Amino acid sequence: MHNNSQHDAIPTQHILKLSAEQKYHDELQRLKEHDQKRKPQGWQLSAYAVRDFILGNPQLNIQKKFYGDDALVDRALVTLMGNQGLMLVGQPGTAKSMLSELFSAAISGNSQLTVQGTAGTTEDHIKYSWNYALLLSEGPTDKSLIPSPIYFAMQQGKLARFEEITRCPPEIQDVLVSLLSEKQMMIPEMGQDFSVSAQHGFNLIATANLRDRGVHEMSAALKRRFNFETVKPIQNRDFEAELVQLQLKQQVGDLFSELTVPPQVIELLVTIFNELRTGQSLQGANLKTPDAVMSTAEAVNIAHAASLQAIYLGNGVLQAEHIAQQLIGVVFKDNPEDAKRLRYYLDSVVKERARKDKDWKAFFDASREF
Repeated sequence: MHNNSQHDAIPTQHILKLSAEQKYHDELQRLKEHDQKRKPQGWQLSAYAVRDFILGNPQLNIQKKFYGDDALVDRALVTLMGNQGLMLVGQPGTAKSMLSELFSAAISGNSQLTVQGTAGTTEDHIKYSWNYALLLSEGPTDKSLIPSPIYFAMQQGKLARFEEITRCPPEIQDVLVSLLSEKQMMIPEMGQDFSVSAQHGFNLIATANLRDRGVHEMSAALKRRFNFETVKPIQNRDFEAELVQLQLKQQVGDLFSELTVPPQVIELLVTIFNELRTGQSLQGANLKTPDAVMSTAEAVNIAHAASLQAIYLGNGVLQAEHIAQQLIGVVFKDNPEDAKRLRYYLDSVVKERARKDKDWKAFFDASREF
């Protein structure tokens, strides 16, 4: 458990990654001030305002944060108002975690009540543990108990997040079954009848990576406690380019004023990711999709790395050769088969475009070095 006063004393510009409620503090305040709609019990905003926070509202100067299926946001809001948990599934980098963070920030004002699923996640991470020095000296008391993020969420009536739930062993996943069904957490060490009851506003958002399917399959009992929503990759290249530009500006921060970002270079990056992700070129040629993650989030990472290269090792202009160098080094670094698939893409698709376009030629020439 951290000391909020110590964290609040740190200027936000010095924090490497702000939480959603910190990053969008002003937007959330504006939404609260203008929110006249009915709020579900335990929510700090109405469903209308939460929707505006995620999908944007130009009248209130609220930026769009999720570029995907708008109807998915509506369905997710309905789920979070009910008794079922929300399960967001999808390929890596499809903004599942970002979406769960945004929902938690807007609904509860706190996106930090999070359990990270791993092979080492235990029941203690989900429920509670003990300060054993105090436990031995004072016995099981509120003082010696160490609450989990889910414990806090139930106690305070907030949303909890469970990232990558299918990375946990099935017996650990199933600890959630009774919590989601009974909305109570029993603490037998403090007496047979002692429990924490969930307050209005409590629910759970979990995420699962489709590439982990089969690693630890969820039990049927646990699946029944969730409504499943699939977060799909962005299909519209214009939307994706807009999102990459927006995210790049946020990641580069103050250095963005020193950077020139030609739109055609971002379009080139997005086109490459779109074609390799879908397995089809814009001209209809079939391609073999790589095992590497070709998500929008990864495209943003490439654009960010290439921009830093342009600022610190170039003339401040983002160029196609920067994209090529970062793409090869970051995405295609481990799998030899991916390197073959990329080479086929370069020789069959990029080479032809390089004959007619200087940016594609710059990208092709730089990629031939690898």
